[in-house]
Amino acid sequence: MKRASTAILVPLTVFTLAAVAATLAPEVLAQGAPAPEPTTLTNPLGVTDVNVFIGRVISAVLGMAGAVALVMFVWGGVQWLISGGKPETIKKGKDTLIWATLGIVVIFTSYTLVNAVIAALSSGTVS
Repeated sequence: MKRASTAILVPLTVFTLAAVAATLAPEVLAQGAPAPEPTTLTNPLGVTDVNVFIGRVISAVLGMAGAVALVMFVWGGVQWLISGGKPETIKKGKDTLIWATLGIVVIFTSYTLVNAVIAALSSGTVS
């Protein structure tokens, strides 16, 4: 019972003291203070065109997907190498290699299509 009342009274006391302090505090903004200098922000992306930004994001995502496909390709080879002649493990390694190869083909195809679409949207012609 004592813990429950302490768990309720401590936050309530802190809240009450904070409310009283905020109410009785003097004004924070000085009336005669000069206006602060305007702040300028630099563009961390380096581009101002939305199409270029989206193209860079898509290229980065496809690059990461390509890295994952490459890791899976290597993992399939490792599975096959350490299979010890067990047919089910060999099949598992071969399946991983096949699907990783298919993934790489899909990634290259999508990269080519995305670059063609972005080039067509930015220039207005398909090359």
